[in-house]
Amino acid sequence: MPFGRKKVREPLGELELFDYACKSLGARMQSVRDLRRKLLDRAEPGPEGSATVTRILEKLVEMRYLSDERYAADFTKLRQENRSLGRRRVQQDLQQKGVATELIATTLDEAYGALDEQVLVRQHLERRRIQPPTDEKSTARVLRRLTAAGFSSKSIFAVLRSLRSGEAALDRAESEAAEE
Repeated sequence: MPFGRKKVREPLGELELFDYACKSLGARMQSVRDLRRKLLDRAEPGPEGSATVTRILEKLVEMRYLSDERYAADFTKLRQENRSLGRRRVQQDLQQKGVATELIATTLDEAYGALDEQVLVRQHLERRRIQPPTDEKSTARVLRRLTAAGFSSKSIFAVLRSLRSGEAALDRAESEAAEE
């Protein structure tokens, strides 16, 4: 029953919460904020549960099981290499995960600093098997997909122009983007 009552769980003690956190980190990488939310759901309510969660998180950081720096670097690398996403999209995803703004900026500078964004756009087009646009409708579709993938309009237009597809539609789309 998808809309049934929420299952009431007994709050976990400190050792059980620590085990739960280790298993959760073993399943997939997480930011400190995400793990804190998970643990707070399973801890006893109130300031005692919050203090327990804080102690557990500090211990995990001390043991080097949990690190936002490592999380941001790994997350960025995976998004860049496996999904060929642009800088802006990875930045938004890291912000949603609760990573600090300064850490996001330094991580993205390291990962995207030396890369040519147009090469990434081409990789994204190939990887997603996106056909070059031929008319206005397909140009708008490709522009939406590439923008959602986090690429700048300057790089998108440069790549699409180099493909020599839908020149008139590209001119109109570029002039509309410049007006905004």
